[in-house]
Amino acid sequence: MTTGPAASHLAEAPGLRRIERAAEWDDFVASSPEGHLLQSSRWGDLKARYGWTVERLMAAAGGGVAGAQVFWRRTPLGPLAYVPRGPVVQPAGHLEAGRALLEALHRLARSRRAPFLKVEPNSGDPAPWPALGLRPSLHTFQPRATLLLDLTEDLETLRMRQLAKTRYNTGLAARKGVQVRRGSVADIPAFFKLVEETGHRNVFAVRSMAYYRDMLEVMGDQAELLLATHEGDLLAGIIAVRFGPEAIYLYGGSAGLKRNLMPTYLLQWEAIRRAREQGMARYDLWGVPPEVAEEAEALAEERPFRLPVARDHQDGDLWGVYRFKRGFGGQIQLYCGAYDYVYSPIAHGLWERVLPHVRGWLRRSQVSGD
Repeated sequence: MTTGPAASHLAEAPGLRRIERAAEWDDFVASSPEGHLLQSSRWGDLKARYGWTVERLMAAAGGGVAGAQVFWRRTPLGPLAYVPRGPVVQPAGHLEAGRALLEALHRLARSRRAPFLKVEPNSGDPAPWPALGLRPSLHTFQPRATLLLDLTEDLETLRMRQLAKTRYNTGLAARKGVQVRRGSVADIPAFFKLVEETGHRNVFAVRSMAYYRDMLEVMGDQAELLLATHEGDLLAGIIAVRFGPEAIYLYGGSAGLKRNLMPTYLLQWEAIRRAREQGMARYDLWGVPPEVAEEAEALAEERPFRLPVARDHQDGDLWGVYRFKRGFGGQIQLYCGAYDYVYSPIAHGLWERVLPHVRGWLRRSQVSGD
């Protein structure tokens, strides 16, 4: 937590508090419909190991409360001020509380010479943010859309909402003797090899082995590493993290060995089953391609809501991952995207131009949560 001259700016704002106690902050975030893992204290603690400075601020005004876990990072283009899946506003959309919080954030960001403040709300409603002076951003760090499973249903209902191929593949893995066990920090090197192999196969960047190890250590009992094995061979692994009423599938990898046994299907179903058993209300499959989000928007008026179908001819990127996730059912959740409050138009314009070319650096700097 940062102290010093910048903190004095916060003291001048009525009703504003810096939250030092992790339990107090997490209770606030978890109790809100807009609360999210990326606004939790342990997520902040994890990112603090990778060069980020994290602050948790809360403002009360007009009967509402707003809070933000803000991530700061030095970059060649100036300090990056970022609020992933936030701010958290109770009640949702309460403009007076949101304005009080943002005014304090603006003072703090300006005092540190940040060219802009970027927020990515955990909401599909874009209405409050332009009213608070923020402009839609061209670039997001978090997924624009995801698939959410309702875990309040019984297991048989959840199973029957899967696509027939998914149910078949899950059953096949079980019949062929694939087993799922919980892993530990000691299993991270083996898990990392799976992630590396998957990244190479599907052409996406992976994080360092230390990052996955630190995630398990920092998240503690909120995180689970699950591993699928067959006759002593490690075939697949995933990391799912719980916060509030939600479990989120964040990372996964699989070997090319024995893929015909469909271990990833049984592994994901076991993660879903365990999340429900642990009292979670939702399971977030974490991210589907932007093209799916656009198609989902076109279908949003139809009832019952149906998922767009992945195009078989579109391979690469995340379409293969989408086809896998879609098989477990669920409903697409669209997010309103990212919003920026600009303090330096020239510097912000430069950021907008170069950001598509420095995404690799940003990922290595652990900006995003995916």
